[in-house]
Amino acid sequence: MSKFFAPRVTTHGSDSPIAHESLPNYKDGGDTPHYDSDVGRIENAREAKRQIGVPSAVLLIVNRVIGTGIFATPGTILALSGSVGLSLFIWVAGMLIAAAGTAVYLEFGTAIPKNGGEKNYLEYVFRKPKFLTTGLYTGYVVLLGWASGNSVIFGEYILHAANVEVNRWNQRGVGLACITTAFLIHGLALKWGIRLQNFLGVVKIIIILIIVVAGWVALAGHVKLDEKPHNFNNAFEGTTGSAYGVVTALYNVIWSYIGYSNANYALSETKNPVRTLKIAAPLAIGVISVLYMLVNIAYFAAVPKEEILSSGRLVAASLFRNVFGGTAERALSVFVALSAFGNVLSVIFSQGRLVQELGREGILPFSRFWASNRPFNAPLAGLFEHWLVSVIVMLAPPPGDAYNFILNVISYPLAIVNTFVAAGLLHLYINRKAWNWHPPISATLPVVVFFLFSNIYLVIAPFVPPEEGQNVYENLPYWIHCVVGFGIIFAGGVYWVIWAVILPKIGKYELVRETVIDNIDGWERNVFFRRPLSELSG
Repeated sequence: MSKFFAPRVTTHGSDSPIAHESLPNYKDGGDTPHYDSDVGRIENAREAKRQIGVPSAVLLIVNRVIGTGIFATPGTILALSGSVGLSLFIWVAGMLIAAAGTAVYLEFGTAIPKNGGEKNYLEYVFRKPKFLTTGLYTGYVVLLGWASGNSVIFGEYILHAANVEVNRWNQRGVGLACITTAFLIHGLALKWGIRLQNFLGVVKIIIILIIVVAGWVALAGHVKLDEKPHNFNNAFEGTTGSAYGVVTALYNVIWSYIGYSNANYALSETKNPVRTLKIAAPLAIGVISVLYMLVNIAYFAAVPKEEILSSGRLVAASLFRNVFGGTAERALSVFVALSAFGNVLSVIFSQGRLVQELGREGILPFSRFWASNRPFNAPLAGLFEHWLVSVIVMLAPPPGDAYNFILNVISYPLAIVNTFVAAGLLHLYINRKAWNWHPPISATLPVVVFFLFSNIYLVIAPFVPPEEGQNVYENLPYWIHCVVGFGIIFAGGVYWVIWAVILPKIGKYELVRETVIDNIDGWERNVFFRRPLSELSG
């Protein structure tokens, strides 16, 4: 670990909305810590680390958001909604929720412009019981296998391109090879991993544009079918609209938008973070939203409704075949798989860094191990932890249910977290004077309330039993992802009880969160220390 600049500074009880509770000796609301002898050096080192401008911030969001969801989920969304018209409306609803979420995270990010994302925001608002929020968030980070879903889709598209029948084990075997390769690249050759990740980010954008152009070709009637699809005639025919179907379809859309807050995790590394985030986040989500709607129109223009329903997660492959022919279908299926691999690279690295940061803060047991960059100057331990959890999540579900279970078990806890993020911001609005909450950008009260109630609906509605034929799973109970999702959050609570309540009593120490400033790069971070009770009594 890096050497830290002394003295340690205890960080409790600030009312500043700019998270200056984590910095020592602030004067006049400024953002420079006043250790007089080292101010200039620390500030210069901190500014030198700010390498992310508007284009890079946009790409951070675009590369994280565009994964396999837009290629793999439209068939499931159509099946759950029952009609083309309702399916498109669900995509619009998901887009509005993502836009509202972007606004909420934009307000928090400009108010608290440092690395960490929602962890910072939840810890800032929810301070009692002491450190409970930190424990709950730890369970959320450590126990979710974010990279597993795209690994499964990589396996499915690669096998389809090779004209091999997909079954439970060959799909997951290829998926296991995918995530293991991503883990080894980032763990052993970090620079090359980032280069490959960026290259594949460009590939996925090219694929999206090819699909959009293919949709225009299909709308003009140029498809390799006996009859042009008529999906836009009687678009709402077959609509089901059950609560379970709509909310599960929304999870699929939200899965496709996960990552709109990705730039918030790197604000300490961002040039002029308030201005950059203000431009980059709306621009990225706006462009992605337009592309997503155009892609959906392309699917419905080129692929008959019955074929979309039967193709499952291979609807993009069906579009390629119907517009360009069988050879193009297999070739472009490889590129969709590469897009999935690029997303796996992005996700496993970002999640590995989160695990590493939890280690650096002293939250995890054996923190030095998780915090280490040895031996290859990469967060190998954090990457391994996420690889292991993702492999378990990928291999555990029964045949046919793997992808839908992974998608829902990731989206559901995210809805829980976003409920508390929105509730926290609403609390700050209601008590603005007491909290002195005056951020540079405001999401506005109606947007915050919409985001809050949207996520409350996403949390509650899946407990309503589905109508016959609406269960998204073949062999699993409809509520399984809800139970697992709450279990993940609950596991974080159990860890908090052990880490912050029981062990301090046994060890006769107080757990104290302090802020330390890196003596090399000038960055500050919260770190937990054990202060013996004997020091307090003395």
